Amino acid sequence: MEEERIVIAGFGGQGIMFLGKLLCHAGMLDGRHITYLPSYGVEVRGGTACCNVIISSEEIASPVITSPTTAIIMNTPSMIRYEPEIVKRGLLIVNSSIVDRHPKRKDIGVVMLPATTIADRMGNTRVANMVALGGFLSKSQIVKTETVLAAVGEVLPPYRQHLAELNRRAILEGKAAADAQGPDAIWSKITRGFGLG
Repeated sequence: MEEERIVIAGFGGQGIMFLGKLLCHAGMLDGRHITYLPSYGVEVRGGTACCNVIISSEEIASPVITSPTTAIIMNTPSMIRYEPEIVKRGLLIVNSSIVDRHPKRKDIGVVMLPATTIADRMGNTRVANMVALGGFLSKSQIVKTETVLAAVGEVLPPYRQHLAELNRRAILEGKAAADAQGPDAIWSKITRGFGLG
């Protein structure tokens, strides 16, 4: 069975839910089983935002994640909250432009990705979430990159279709930045120790 249990977390307004929905839509297009479970803090914009995404080759028993295989972290409070929960040999993608501390774990793969800085350089801070998604796609094969790129236009609402190409470019920028960190930055799919068998 192949399965990724992904926690995506940050501030409201960072596009956490859109990232999760896009991953789920791409998983569905790739013929995977998917679940999506959003969670908001007291405030939507500026408060906490988190979503649980499970993408699996088999049916999923519950959408609740207690031991993520991957965490995509966009701010420091989320780092503190979710780093301890990641499974051994799991994956941590960190928006190092905002997160002001390094991970403490030595038994997980870590990608420190300056997502906000890359998004700023592209002219729109709001695509930092897509840069982070590209970092994930660099290290996981649970969905195909080309499927995610195709899904962008299907998930964006009509009034934001003009941003589709920018989102696609941000995904590719993030993937390239994570690829450049090399294989030593992350456990290989084989040594990660889950999703096999």
